[in-house]
Amino acid sequence: MGRPYCVTFCVEPYLSGGRVDSFLSKHLRNYTDWRIARMVSAGAARIRGEQIALTRRVFTGEEVTIDLIEPPDKLLDPEAFPLRIVFEDAWLLVIDKQPGVIAHPTGAMQNGTLCNFVQKYLDETGPIKGLIRPGIVHRLDRQTSGLIVLAKEHLAHRELSVAFQAHRISKTYLAIVEGVMKNDEGSIDLPIGRDNWKGHVLMSTKANTVDRKPAKTRYQVIERYPKHTLVAATPMTGRNHQIRVHLSSIGHPLVADAFYDAFGKFKSLDWPGDPLLKEFEAFFPHDRHALHAAKLAFGHPITGTWMEFEAGLPGDLLAVRELLKK
Repeated sequence: MGRPYCVTFCVEPYLSGGRVDSFLSKHLRNYTDWRIARMVSAGAARIRGEQIALTRRVFTGEEVTIDLIEPPDKLLDPEAFPLRIVFEDAWLLVIDKQPGVIAHPTGAMQNGTLCNFVQKYLDETGPIKGLIRPGIVHRLDRQTSGLIVLAKEHLAHRELSVAFQAHRISKTYLAIVEGVMKNDEGSIDLPIGRDNWKGHVLMSTKANTVDRKPAKTRYQVIERYPKHTLVAATPMTGRNHQIRVHLSSIGHPLVADAFYDAFGKFKSLDWPGDPLLKEFEAFFPHDRHALHAAKLAFGHPITGTWMEFEAGLPGDLLAVRELLKK
């Protein structure tokens, strides 16, 4: 039997002073705290070649080495799926997500998510199964396609999360909306809150919604069609369903949006839909609305290099675009 796989981590300043098991749990995200504590107690962790106790505190610049004498115990179910990888390095992945794929496991849906697919990829390309756990930094709705960034290690995850919260990430979406937009460009500055509608928790710009927060979206018309418009929308804030809610609030809901109708109304579950939807259905094999995360730009969480990524409209939306042109 071969020797266990060995990894070494350098203690970052913001983790200085914590116990070794707490420090290792940040790096070994597929291991429970209990299993890490058990490995450390068994003598698997060392600093400068000397075994350390579970109560040992670690400090900036120290290097902690651990033999992975046990397998990870909270591994996502890895599932094969053809990922569209736009960029990858040691710290992160940028993926062009397909429509119909939820970002991460939630509730009863613990399989068939982007995280399950990425876990399979990381297990196959990494040194050992389960060493790396994909970290979701931001989300895309299941029905939305396009660019999403995932962290491969904890410091990148932390720094990207801080950048998103501080609005240092630039995102631009392409949306095909109902109606012909009058202005070539503009901004929508309306607070968004939660609205409970027929058992669904949706978002709304209505004044009586719960937990209203400021929200702003800039938009620019790309193309106009007889009864529809292709729009580039850039959210300046990060509210749930922001693009969908803001565009619908000014009378231009997304094509095939299941819930948001024009001027802040919600669609009934038996809503007949856009008259052209029957033709669209041939292009929408998934639960889908006409929204695509086309551009993503941010400072690299480790190197600081400014990075820009772009993913053009996918095939289904290109087909709808050509249909609308006719």
